[in-house]
Amino acid sequence: MARDYYGILGVDRDATDAEIKKAYRKLARKYHPDVNSTDEAAEKFREASLAQEVLTDPQKRAIVDAGGDPEEQGGQPGGFGGGFAGAAGGFGDIFDAFFGGAAGGAQRGPRVSRVRAGNDALLHMEISLEEAFTGVTREVTVDTAVLCEACQGSGSKTKSKPVTCPTCHGQGQVMEIQNSILGRVQVARTCTRCQGTGEIVKDPCENCGGDGRVRARRDLSISVPAGIADGMRIRLAGKGEVGPGGGPNGNIYVDISVAEHAHFLRDGDDLHVTIQVPALDATLGTDVEVPMLDDSVSTVTVPAGTQPNSTIRMDGMGMPRLRREGYGHLVAHVDVTIPTELDRASEDLYEQLRHHSKDSVAVASKNDEPGGLFSRLRSKFGR
Repeated sequence: MARDYYGILGVDRDATDAEIKKAYRKLARKYHPDVNSTDEAAEKFREASLAQEVLTDPQKRAIVDAGGDPEEQGGQPGGFGGGFAGAAGGFGDIFDAFFGGAAGGAQRGPRVSRVRAGNDALLHMEISLEEAFTGVTREVTVDTAVLCEACQGSGSKTKSKPVTCPTCHGQGQVMEIQNSILGRVQVARTCTRCQGTGEIVKDPCENCGGDGRVRARRDLSISVPAGIADGMRIRLAGKGEVGPGGGPNGNIYVDISVAEHAHFLRDGDDLHVTIQVPALDATLGTDVEVPMLDDSVSTVTVPAGTQPNSTIRMDGMGMPRLRREGYGHLVAHVDVTIPTELDRASEDLYEQLRHHSKDSVAVASKNDEPGGLFSRLRSKFGR
């Protein structure tokens, strides 16, 4: 004779899941072994836990409503057994049992879809500043998951649709007994047969084992746009691994690092370069040829009378603006060099220059005009 699960919990046949759980918690507080140690209480607690588990399972409840007993048809056993071997993992389940969990503390989670999107992948790529200036296309080989050609991602040898898992009846989880220091509780575990999807492939593809995908090496072409900067990331949508069950591809992200350059220092879209100018050339003015990142040559004109640590800015000679029109600036920092070794003829020439020069050695004064030596000294020391 089928058990009266509704009568055990004292609820109507049209009771909601919330009403069933509330009735179970009421009985659990009364008959739990930690509250009532009698054999009769232990039996009532076992029955209440089983009734809760059956009536909150849609398939098992349907069997009950049809006049049957799912526990007599190969369903999950309702009894408790064993000692306290599993005590360490039961605290969360015990709290659920008293404060809102499912049967005996088991909380059913959502079923996992058999067809899922593939994982994303992250690659690292180092490029030169020249490549960042012009843009570059690199070919790389990745080890990833690709669609199984034998079954076209279905996972089935005959490309048939998956069927409901007979072990978990499509729930993706099964109920198991777990022992704790406060008693024995039932917990929901992921079904090992369907891996939580609630579905199985009856005739798995021999090539992919029913997963719908296989591991393979694949060549990718990665286009790095001109103007990209160090630390930026490129997203290759849909170029990642194919998902389980032939699900959509994930993405590939490429982190870009730009190697240091021997001459140029980048600041945003601007390029900075230091040019060494002899004192005589800084005095008279000169032109300096600067090899650029695209193999062209730009001429930086140093005006006569250029002072040490001066900067010369050339518009539109810097880095290309990423996905925008135009270029940044080329900023030349002038390093005026003083000769340390002179031959006799050179010394005579410098003596003649000094004789004709109107400048003279002096102590800098706070009355210097802005930009004078004294002003620069005060600025350097924060005064």
